[in-house]
Amino acid sequence: MQVRTTRLKEEEAKIIYQETAGLAIITIHRPRLKNALTSNMWTQLADIALKTLDNPKNKVLILRGSGENFTAGSDIKEFNSISLEEAEEAFVHMEKTISTIERLPIPVIGVINGPAMGAGLELALACDIRIGSDKARMGIPVGKLGITINNKFAKRLVDLVGPSATKDFVFTGRMYKAEEAFKAGMLNYLVAEKDLNKFAIRMGKLVAGMSPSSVLAVKRTVQECLDSAPVLWKTSTPFVDPHDFPEGVRAFVEKRQPRFSRK
Repeated sequence: MQVRTTRLKEEEAKIIYQETAGLAIITIHRPRLKNALTSNMWTQLADIALKTLDNPKNKVLILRGSGENFTAGSDIKEFNSISLEEAEEAFVHMEKTISTIERLPIPVIGVINGPAMGAGLELALACDIRIGSDKARMGIPVGKLGITINNKFAKRLVDLVGPSATKDFVFTGRMYKAEEAFKAGMLNYLVAEKDLNKFAIRMGKLVAGMSPSSVLAVKRTVQECLDSAPVLWKTSTPFVDPHDFPEGVRAFVEKRQPRFSRK
């Protein structure tokens, strides 16, 4: 089986792209930091996701993380040296990348091993099908950082698990273990870690063998149903709070509990 691989030239943080037997495979690779994505990696991820469409033989995209992690989300340390305006722009940029993955005109299978946290969870939810290992962990601990969750971020969770579960998930900031995430519907399949990649490839080949017209029609119409859901909130919430976010980032960098002030 011939595999063509493109590696971005960056020593520690890179996106690995492969093509094999009708499957495009993207691997987020930054194992020392749980595959946390830098701003450059978010850009590269969007560019490479679109690159999958250059080859008409690619019928399915498999998105995974390197080693024992999917991705811990964004590299929070990057936010320690930028302004609030730049931080807001960074989150808008993340959302554009996540939406790019979500709206690709081919099915996307997410392979979730270890943590999928914060924006990493959103990236997982943007996949059409999610396969998790028994070591998968899923959470969005934004309350520890003063991240306020934009409407688009919240809607993915609400569409999948419902409003009450979304509030519980975000209010508590707790991590769902694999079995709980599976029962909540955040994972479609739950398999042993040792079988994870083989199962994903097998699933990818199964989907790739279906009628492309049927698969694309289902993906498009389901997305249209989700997009047509009534919007109750008329204003768009920003991604970061001007008071809590700087303190949350400082606390993360200094490895301490944040001291949020009451408004």
